[in-house]
Amino acid sequence: MPLELLRIDERLIHGQVLVGWGRPLDLDFYIIVDDALASSEWEQELWASALADEEGAEFLGVDEAARRFGELSARVRRSALLTRDTTTMRALAERGCLDGRTVNVGGVYAAEGRRKILDYVHLSPEEVEDLRAIGEHASVSARSLPTAPEIRLDARKLR
Repeated sequence: MPLELLRIDERLIHGQVLVGWGRPLDLDFYIIVDDALASSEWEQELWASALADEEGAEFLGVDEAARRFGELSARVRRSALLTRDTTTMRALAERGCLDGRTVNVGGVYAAEGRRKILDYVHLSPEEVEDLRAIGEHASVSARSLPTAPEIRLDARKLR
């Protein structure tokens, strides 16, 4: 399956994703689902500048990503789908895009109103609810890198 990684990470495209995940999974294409970025060409150029020449990216709003999910999943290139927040991933889940898949949570950092779940995952009550909703469609786990242990974020862990 060419869509190798579904990840929630506030930093989107950065070294940990590109090197830590991209190399071991042999990723060469990144689908960034973010309504604000989808409408800002200069921000897209800025984010895409982190990519190597042989890598590519596409920036989509939630509605377009949901509409094109089948096509995105069937790409020949090995891809990652990234969102910067739980709300966006939940929107994809509720449109049936994530059924039977695994969503990786990583890089959701400390902020006011969030509590620590793991060193690299801090969640607000709303984000916990989003992950519970995603969990009705997909497996939800946290893992900083593919070599790290996978920690399932089930209802018990998200209390």
